[in-house]
Amino acid sequence: MCAASSRAVSVRSTRILVVDDDPKLRAFVTRGLAESGMTCSTAPDGETALAMLRTQRFDLMLLDVMLPGLQGWDVQETARREGLHVPVIWVTARDALDERLRGLSMGDDYVVKPFAFAELVARIHAVLRRHEEAHVRRVADLEVDLLAGTVRRAGRPIDLTRTEFNLLRQLAERIGTTISRVDLLKSVWNIDFDPGTNVVDVHIRRLRRKLDEPFGTSLIHTVRGAGYVLAAQA
Repeated sequence: MCAASSRAVSVRSTRILVVDDDPKLRAFVTRGLAESGMTCSTAPDGETALAMLRTQRFDLMLLDVMLPGLQGWDVQETARREGLHVPVIWVTARDALDERLRGLSMGDDYVVKPFAFAELVARIHAVLRRHEEAHVRRVADLEVDLLAGTVRRAGRPIDLTRTEFNLLRQLAERIGTTISRVDLLKSVWNIDFDPGTNVVDVHIRRLRRKLDEPFGTSLIHTVRGAGYVLAAQA
């Protein structure tokens, strides 16, 4: 397997879970994706796949429909219900129109066996690009991955507490928009009134020490009398 780079969903850091009851197909796909720079884990059935999803991080899952025990549909429904949100490409011999439509409504793409391996790789790249665009927020040299919960500035990883990340998330989801202290209290601390506490200001100062001060350029700005904004310029 190839070593991971710094980007959360770049090709060389991509972790794929291959779920199929055919050991030859699992070996074929794993070998091919490893040669493409991806890291693969495999599961022969739905129960094993769910156990792995609950304990490991994956960037994408290749999921067969027909599996022993739990079918692929059940695996995806259970994963969603438990909040295990992983992009899914169905890889199956089931090619009926109603099943393809069901698969596309429950996942991100649908590939019918037998398939050209180059096409599978291209579809994996396309799905990863779509998801990266959907959950990564960037401003200047700051990158916030809302799904993975990671933060980087100038390529350097920034270690944040859960509360600090949740506060940054609120700012990152509305880059360039001023967010009031009352709104931040409600969304981060679940306090729907202003108790007169300075908890927001305290955590903003902690974020600035980690995100701004080491880099010499401020991205978190105070808007006097209004709140805070994440932006390249105030």
